[in-house]
Amino acid sequence: MKVVALVSGGKDSCFAMMKSIQYGHEIVALANLMPADDSVDELDSYMYQTVGHQIIVSYAECMGIPLFRRRIQGSTRHQKLNYRITPGDEVEDMYILLNEVKKQLPSVMAVSSGAIASDYQRLRVESVCSRLGLVSLAYLWKQDQSLLLHEMINNGILAITVKVAAMGLDPVKHLGKELTSLDSDLHKLNRLYGINVCGEGGEYETLTLDCPLFKNARIVLDKFEVVMHSSDSIAPVGILHPVSFHLKYKAKTSSLGSICDNTNLVDHEKGGLLFEIQGDCFQNCDILQSVADVSSDNHILDEVPDDRLQISCSRMQNTFLICCWLQNSCGTSPGLQDDLKTVLRKIESELLARGCGWKNVLYIHLYLADMNGFGLANETYVSFITQEKCPFGVPSRSTVELPLQQVQLGNAYIEVLVANDQTKRVLHVQSISSWAPSCIGPYSQATLHKEILYMAGQLGLDPPTMTLCSGGATQELEQALKNCEAVAECFRSSVSTSSVIFVTYCSTRIQPEERRRIEEKFHGVLEEMRHSDKASLSKLLDSIFLYVNVPNLPKGALVEVKPILYVQETLDTVEQTPHDSPRLYIPTDWGFQHEHWHKSCIQKCIVNGKVCVTVLSITNELARNISSCLLGNQITEENLELVSKFCIYLLNEILLDSAFCWEDIKNLRFYFPTSLNITLEAASIIFSRAFNELAESNPTVHVDRFFNLIPVIGAGRTPTSMDDVLTCELFAQKS
Repeated sequence: MKVVALVSGGKDSCFAMMKSIQYGHEIVALANLMPADDSVDELDSYMYQTVGHQIIVSYAECMGIPLFRRRIQGSTRHQKLNYRITPGDEVEDMYILLNEVKKQLPSVMAVSSGAIASDYQRLRVESVCSRLGLVSLAYLWKQDQSLLLHEMINNGILAITVKVAAMGLDPVKHLGKELTSLDSDLHKLNRLYGINVCGEGGEYETLTLDCPLFKNARIVLDKFEVVMHSSDSIAPVGILHPVSFHLKYKAKTSSLGSICDNTNLVDHEKGGLLFEIQGDCFQNCDILQSVADVSSDNHILDEVPDDRLQISCSRMQNTFLICCWLQNSCGTSPGLQDDLKTVLRKIESELLARGCGWKNVLYIHLYLADMNGFGLANETYVSFITQEKCPFGVPSRSTVELPLQQVQLGNAYIEVLVANDQTKRVLHVQSISSWAPSCIGPYSQATLHKEILYMAGQLGLDPPTMTLCSGGATQELEQALKNCEAVAECFRSSVSTSSVIFVTYCSTRIQPEERRRIEEKFHGVLEEMRHSDKASLSKLLDSIFLYVNVPNLPKGALVEVKPILYVQETLDTVEQTPHDSPRLYIPTDWGFQHEHWHKSCIQKCIVNGKVCVTVLSITNELARNISSCLLGNQITEENLELVSKFCIYLLNEILLDSAFCWEDIKNLRFYFPTSLNITLEAASIIFSRAFNELAESNPTVHVDRFFNLIPVIGAGRTPTSMDDVLTCELFAQKS
C-alpha cells in the first residue's frame, strides 16, 4: 500500500516507516503537526511530540518526498480513552491534515505511526483513519521495548535526546546525547526505577538526525540551548532547543526500499516538497452518516412470513442469548444480504424491546451458508453494528460457514450474547502491527465481562502481513494460538493456563493424516507456552477441547481457534460459597440410571465454584448404549429424542454434583451433524419436547427451555473423531 507517515521527528515514527517498508509498503509522503507559534518548543499535548519541530522541515529534502504540515489549533478536549468527534480537539487537526493529504494523493491507502504502548494515541489515530477510509499501520505496537531499542540502534537510527523528564536523567548530562551512548543507562534506570527504555511513559523524547530512509542528506545540529522546565531535585525536566543546523548531503546510494521517488505526485508550484495545511478544527469537519432509526426498516420485517423468521431468547435477566435465523424449507431464500439484514433487524428490535442495544452485546457468532459471501456479509454487518452505537466497544465475533441450507435454513444464522450492564472491557486494535491480527471492521479481538474473556475466533494470520501462514493446518493452528496468546497477555492472562474451553473449527479441506497432527501440535504449543515466564503466575485449568468440522472459514483458512478464558479479578482465589440448588427430577419414564460408561462422554471444567463448562460427546457407540433399538449407524428421530433426553439427564447430574443449577446456564448448544438427515425444525421440536417434559416434572422450579441447535458437518473431542451423533456444549456461571 502507498503510505503517508505521521512523523514527530522521534525515533519511533522513523523506525515505524522502516518497518512499513520491510513489510512491502511504500512511503509516499510525510505528515507532521507543529505548534501554532514557531517560538514554542513544546505544547501541553497528550497526542503530539513537538520538541525539535524546527528541524522537521528538513525531512522532506532528506527523504525526497512531500511533507505536509499543519499548525495545531485544537487542545485536549475529549479526554476519555475512546475518542469521539469533538470540534476543537487536537485530534481534529490530524483529521484535517490527513484529509488534505488524501485529496492531494488519492493513491494513499494507509497511515504509519510510531505508537508502542499508548492506547490513547493509537485509538485516536485509528479513529481518524476509520473516518477517512485509511488503514492504520502500527508495526511497533506492543513490541518488547528493550529489543525494540536495540533494533533501532542496530538498524542505523541516529537519534539524540531532546527532552528528559525522569528520575536518573539529568538535562545537563543527557540532553543531546545519541541513543547508542544512552542504551546502558536506560536499561539501568529500568532496573532501578522501572522507566520505559523507549520513553513510552514520557521519560524522554528524541529527534532523528539520520537513518537509512534519509537517502539525500543527514541533519547536523550546529548549536542548541538547554531550556529547563523544572529543576526538581529528583526528576528535573529539560528540553533541547535547536538554534542552528544544516544538511550534509550524501553520495547517491541505494536506499532502504520503497520510498517514492516520484515527487511529481503533487503540484510543486505550491511550494516544492513542503505543504502547510489550513482549516478550522473548531468546525465539525466530518459528516457522519446518520444512523437510521430501526423503526424505519420495520416494514421489511413485516414482509417476512411469520413461519420463516425464527428467534429464540433465553430468559436470564443479567446475561442472555438471542438467536435468530430464517427457515427456508421451500428453497426460496432471496439471498445472503436480504437474509442477513432481516436477521439483524429482528435482533435489533429484540434488543430494544429488552431495553438494550448493540452496545450491550458481548459476543456474536455469525454463521453463513456460503463463505464466498463473506465480504458482502461484512458490508451488511457494519451498517448495523457501528462504533457509534457501541461506545463501550464493539463486540467480539466468530464467523464460520455452516451447512445451513442442508437443514432447510436461510443464508444467515446469528447468535448474540448480551449483558444488561455496562461493565464489559473491550480490546479493539484496528492497526496492522506485529502484535496480533488487526480487527479493522467493527468487531474486537476480545471482550472481558465478569471474569470471562470471550475471544474472537483467531485464524493463522501473520499479523504484519495479514496473510495466512504457509505450511498447512498445523502451522495455521500454531500461529492462531500465538495470536490468541498475544491477546490474552493484554489481560494479564495466558491461553495455556486460563482457558476453560477451546472450540476449534476445522475446515473439511484438512486431510485425514493432517488431522492426526493437529491435536499433537495443539498440546505441544500450549505446553511450550506454559513454560514461559508470562504464563507461570496463572493457575493451570483443566481445559476442554471441542473440534467442529465446518465447510469453510474466512480467507479460506483451515482452522479457527475460539478460546474462552477465566480471568480472575484479584490474585486471591475466592471460592464461591455453595448454595442449595433446587434439585430437578428427571421424568420417571425416561428410565436413566447411573452407569460407569457415562463418564466417557463427559469433559468438565469447574473454576472456583463460579464457572462450570461441560462438553458431552455422544458417539455412535454410546448412542447404541442409550438406545437399544438403534440399528447400525442410522439415527432416526426417535433415537435422537432418546439421546436428547440422555444429554439433559447427564447435564442435570453434572450441574447438581457441581453445585450449579439450570438458572446459572448462560449458553447451551447442541451440535448435530447433517448426516442425520434431520432438519433444524424437526430437531428443535424433539429437544423442546424433552425440555417440556422436564419442566412438567418440576412445576415448582424454573427451567429455562432455551437451547441453540448448530448444524455442522461433524463435531467431537479430537480432530480425528469429529463424528459424534450429538455434541453438547454447556457454559454456566453464577451471578
